[in-house]
Amino acid sequence: MLASRSFTALSSRIVGPSILNFSAAASASSSTTEEANSSDLVLVSRDASDIVTVTLNNPKKHNSLNWEMFNAIADTAETLSNDSTVRAVILHGNGKSFCSGLDVPSMAKNPMTAAKLLDRPHKTPKSNLAQDVGYMWRQCPFPVIAAIHGRCYGGGLQIAMGADFRYSTPDCEYSIMEAKWGIIPDMSGTVTLRDVGRLDWIKELAMTARVIKGDEAVKVGFVSRVVEEPMVEAQKVAEELASRSPDAVALTKKLFQETWIDMNEKEALEMETNLQKKLIPSWNQLAASAKNFKVNVPYTKRSV
Repeated sequence: MLASRSFTALSSRIVGPSILNFSAAASASSSTTEEANSSDLVLVSRDASDIVTVTLNNPKKHNSLNWEMFNAIADTAETLSNDSTVRAVILHGNGKSFCSGLDVPSMAKNPMTAAKLLDRPHKTPKSNLAQDVGYMWRQCPFPVIAAIHGRCYGGGLQIAMGADFRYSTPDCEYSIMEAKWGIIPDMSGTVTLRDVGRLDWIKELAMTARVIKGDEAVKVGFVSRVVEEPMVEAQKVAEELASRSPDAVALTKKLFQETWIDMNEKEALEMETNLQKKLIPSWNQLAASAKNFKVNVPYTKRSV
């Protein structure tokens, strides 16, 4: 009880400009406490090709993560993951930033609510809610593309790392920010960061909380490539992916994610064969083959 009271008192003293800097809200956040309605914190739209755009929508706070935002992101990922008609998802943030990390002032008001983020299991048997907002995108059976701009800090970075591809503006800022607050990255980065970066670089950035920009982020592995208009690039790639068999795309994602890091050669080779047998023969495999002979056979929804 005493520790809880001390934490609350300390949080009350800390919540000020320094915390607002962590959530990257800058002058916008320091001048307002207004938040988007929880039902509007994540917007979902779909085009005629079944490419879904998921927009983090709390721009006055640079899309920082409060309790409602955590739940809205996880619920959206779960709903889309169960939709076999989705061909690809584009993640991006409304306003000046992709996502600036944890909304510390909001969480500090109720430490017990913040603690619930660490309860497991949540949406998946492996993860808690804090991890779900990044990890669940990695687990989706379709490609996820992050279009990143502005600030991508802490939890926002770990959400982006759950995507299969990440396109960034040159001036976008990235940081594994948790060390600034005496904590570790705990939103699925231990799974997603190992897929893309050298261990020494990741440890250095995680221990120092240093901020880097787009070109260096490519070198580290945070970013697939730097472009002037990430949303345009994301849409172009999503359309190309949607032109392929949804089953082949889904199983390609599964194949490389499950074999890339720690599967032995025997198991990896067996997985190649087993997944291939699910595709040959199938309607979508035959439809893909027909297109090579200029025969336009429509794909069906994903079946694997």
